[in-house]
Amino acid sequence: MNKLIIASFMLLLASASNSADLSEQAIKTKYQQSCFACHSTGAAGAPKTGVPEQWADRMKKGMDVLVVNVDKGMNAMPPKGMCFDCTAEQFEALINYMVAPKQ
Repeated sequence: MNKLIIASFMLLLASASNSADLSEQAIKTKYQQSCFACHSTGAAGAPKTGVPEQWADRMKKGMDVLVVNVDKGMNAMPPKGMCFDCTAEQFEALINYMVAPKQ
């Protein structure tokens, strides 16, 4: 019984340490690793980062729809937008990062 309790506790600790990092730096890093190639240039029709006008029609669909589209892929964007370890919360943070005007 003690081994079961210890194993359960270890599993709980492991899942807590894998929780989605939504810090600004973590999202910027995920963006650079997964989104930058297409969204920085508008490649294959991707809306450009920091150009809210290009995101307007997409944003009207609602964040839930956008997250599902990223997860499943859409048009030229592959499933998960090439961020295979991203959570739904991280996808939402990435979308918000890309929509926000950049100086």
